[in-house]
Amino acid sequence: MTIREAQDTVDQWIKSVGVRYFNELTNTALLMEEVGEMARLLARLYGEQSYKTPEEKEAAPAQLADEMADVLFVLICLANQTGVDLSEALIANLDKKTKRDARRHRDNEKLL
Repeated sequence: MTIREAQDTVDQWIKSVGVRYFNELTNTALLMEEVGEMARLLARLYGEQSYKTPEEKEAAPAQLADEMADVLFVLICLANQTGVDLSEALIANLDKKTKRDARRHRDNEKLL
């Protein structure tokens, strides 16, 4: 699925199942909530925070994909309702980063 197809698919889902988009501020709050859930899981999977139960530890790897998809879904909702074409935005962003960071990371001794 391309990014454009994802935006179209989410839009169709919202209109057929979700009734309508939540307003932009509500979706921003939901995005922060979903990012927090993903961060909590990453802190347990790759950080120093422990799991609450053995079952939580067992479910964590599969849950990570679901949490990332939740973040992406809400981000796509925000893009759709604000008129942002994420494909175009990503291409422009990568171009900006390429020009700005052409030598930056290669010259960063911390990354060597």
